[in-house]
Amino acid sequence: MNFRKNIKSTRTFAIDLTPLIDVIFQLIIFFMLSSSFTTPTAIDVKLPKAVTSDAVNDDNMIIVISSENIIYHNNGVITIDELRELLGRPYNRKRPVLIKADRRASVGRIVDVWDIGRHLGIERINIATDQEE
Repeated sequence: MNFRKNIKSTRTFAIDLTPLIDVIFQLIIFFMLSSSFTTPTAIDVKLPKAVTSDAVNDDNMIIVISSENIIYHNNGVITIDELRELLGRPYNRKRPVLIKADRRASVGRIVDVWDIGRHLGIERINIATDQEE
């Protein structure tokens, strides 16, 4: 028997990483597209309670009034004049307005926001509430 010793292989072993990288990118894209994003509310508002309530429409323009009577839109502070300008835009006049007022906010500030909307011709203005249990 003729056994060969010390046979050296000239073949080199290498793993092709290109398909692995492609799969990882496809997984990243899949999870980015399939995940749902929610807008975090940075303003702590305790809504008043109500016995009856309706579902919220996604097209609502949300105006938040804090307990210190500060007006927010898209998590940014706005003044009454800026609110008037915002609601006065032609596209925004057709959208319903949802006022999320803290239960400790003054009625006067809520009425100010309501009056600006009515004066500009916005017909669908609602006040957000929590449903009583």
